[in-house]
Amino acid sequence: MAPSYDNLPVDEDYDDEEIDFSDLHEQYEVRMEEGLDAFVVIDGLPVVPEDSRQKLVKFLLRKLNTVGKASESGVFMPLNDQAMTEGFAFVEFGSAEQAAAAVKALHGTPLDKRHTIAVNKLTDIDRYGREGRIDEEYQPPHIEDFHEKEHLRSWLGDYDARDQIVMYRGEKVGVFWNEKEDAPEPVVDRDHWTDFFVQWSPAGTYLTSLHAQGVQLWGGKSWSRQKRFGHPGVNLVDFSPNEKYITTWSHRPIQIDENHPAPGLSLEEDGKNYIIWDLATGKPLRSFVTLDVPNASVDEQGNPVKKKMQWPTFKWSADDKYVARMTQGQSISVYELPRMNLLDKTSIKIEGVMDFEWAPATPHRADIKAYEQLFCYWTPELGSNPAKVGLMSIPSKEIVRTRNLFNVSDAKLHWQSDAAYVCVKVDRHSKSKKSLATNLEIFRVREKGVPVEVVDSLKDTVINFAWEPKGDRFVLITAGEIPAGAPVPPKTAVSFFCPEKAKGNVVGNFKHIRTIDKKNSNAIYWSPKGRFVVVATLQSQQSYDLDFWDLDFEGEKDEKDKDLTANLMLMATAEHYGVTDIEWDPTGRYVATVASFFRHQMENGYHLYDFKGTLLREEHIERFKQWLWRPRPPTLLSKEEQKKIRKNLREYSKVFEEQDQIKRDAGNRQVVEARRRLLEEWRAWRAHVIELLREEGAEDAVPLPEKGEGEALDDEKEAEEVEEIVEEIVEETEEVVA
Repeated sequence: MAPSYDNLPVDEDYDDEEIDFSDLHEQYEVRMEEGLDAFVVIDGLPVVPEDSRQKLVKFLLRKLNTVGKASESGVFMPLNDQAMTEGFAFVEFGSAEQAAAAVKALHGTPLDKRHTIAVNKLTDIDRYGREGRIDEEYQPPHIEDFHEKEHLRSWLGDYDARDQIVMYRGEKVGVFWNEKEDAPEPVVDRDHWTDFFVQWSPAGTYLTSLHAQGVQLWGGKSWSRQKRFGHPGVNLVDFSPNEKYITTWSHRPIQIDENHPAPGLSLEEDGKNYIIWDLATGKPLRSFVTLDVPNASVDEQGNPVKKKMQWPTFKWSADDKYVARMTQGQSISVYELPRMNLLDKTSIKIEGVMDFEWAPATPHRADIKAYEQLFCYWTPELGSNPAKVGLMSIPSKEIVRTRNLFNVSDAKLHWQSDAAYVCVKVDRHSKSKKSLATNLEIFRVREKGVPVEVVDSLKDTVINFAWEPKGDRFVLITAGEIPAGAPVPPKTAVSFFCPEKAKGNVVGNFKHIRTIDKKNSNAIYWSPKGRFVVVATLQSQQSYDLDFWDLDFEGEKDEKDKDLTANLMLMATAEHYGVTDIEWDPTGRYVATVASFFRHQMENGYHLYDFKGTLLREEHIERFKQWLWRPRPPTLLSKEEQKKIRKNLREYSKVFEEQDQIKRDAGNRQVVEARRRLLEEWRAWRAHVIELLREEGAEDAVPLPEKGEGEALDDEKEAEEVEEIVEEIVEETEEVVA
């Protein structure tokens, strides 16, 4: 029998509106927008049985709690009919901000060696699935037919091993094969291919063109567009060393119209200046604003002199695993690729930091077997603290070596291409600060403890310094002080340095070879293969000298140079009026000097020299802007194979010389055949004219002899053909028979 509540006492003064239910409302209220924004969906999880689900949840939470706060009760991991997890889970964070941080930091990250998770907001289902965007019925995906793509490095298979160049002149951009003796052979030539300038990627895979709406990459045999990156108003482009990523920059912040966004961009890029892209997918990884550059100094009137923006601002490690940006005077921010997350979630605090440079190759320090990348940085004198140069290892952030410096006005960091040395060019001022002098602090990275060698025999200021690629020699240019109001710059001196000979694999101390005084030189250009160097005067109205030097001249050494690892020789000198740029080809066989329209409008064009300084060709081209050799990727040959080639180079040279001779003979035959065709055409035309005269009854028509009569006209001599056979003795041996 059901109980009756009719006889229970009732309080007639009871009013339910007076009771405070706020605590219950707060506890059980469903906040639709805020609640759903705090949820994320995680895909890519391992499929495990029900017994292992709790263990997987705890393992997942350890990763999730690095960016937010989530609990076991906030993780829902459904099971299927076989009592196995489905490979995804719903997770509730403490706030919508934590959920957004989890999506940004954890999407696409590895959970373990075999599983990479995808993290998305739960509200994205409504955002991307509304208005019929999701079909209720499953439709199998349409798989496009396979189409073989063009080989992006096919130019490396050229039979004659020629290099390619790109020339930008007027409104035309063309790619050409370089010919030793003839004019460049065109591959493709297009009008209005770029709006600003062109640029090769580091390994020559792509040609970059810049436009008002963004950047385009071109390549393949047909020179079709391979990639497009939408960045309105882009000004500059920089590739990572291995062509995995690309940085674009515009001086104007990006403005995103929510109704009409730029292709490939989202609201996250609004107001940003830098975008770092994944080159394979064409998608932006992260965007940044331009930081204000503090004033570097003051002029004579005491007005601040604003320092120019450093480019590239984002600098890449040698293996593309890290990219870093400096906040001048405060810190260096190192980001890991491809996630673009801040290393250890914090910037590296370096008070007063002025500049830094990554090692251009993976370093090989003595007794260090663990993976690392190095960068070098310097800080000025702050109060009573001296200036400092440091080497830091990444990812450990360990300071490998420091060096204190005093009376420092400025410093420049110069890495050797194999990361065996880093030279810090230190400009020091006197106590009165009225004069400057330079010394070189050379960190020997591969030696135990990273010892520092000081070259301080320099009396004047070093205005240019350059290491030999893949070598241990260097060239520098010094200049005296510039008197106030001087109409012309002071004379410069060019100095050559190399190590002393030492036993075994040890590199000796750096010694001075020779100094050439009373020059106007201001630029140093080493051959990519080392040994040869061009010392030049660029962008000068008074001088335009080119000096071609060989540091391994095959001749007798001076007595004082016998203990040095170089034998210096001036091979040739030349002049190119208005020269603004110098470009070595990637093999070190040719040097192009350019007078660019970008710099001035006088006698624009180029000169082409071989490595010895012999002029091969010169062209004056109106509005000539750029000459860029196409870079080559690193060789696939082992060091042993390269040594074998160098050892047998004389044998290979005979084959190359024969090929060159055949090519020249072919050219001569073409000239002879062309002249014969012209002669035959002239004879046919004359015969036709005489026939017309005969038909008109002209009495002075001169008859031509019939073919085969063997009679020559009075005013025409039979062409005489002479065939000459030349015998050349290639090799002669004498054998004595007993």
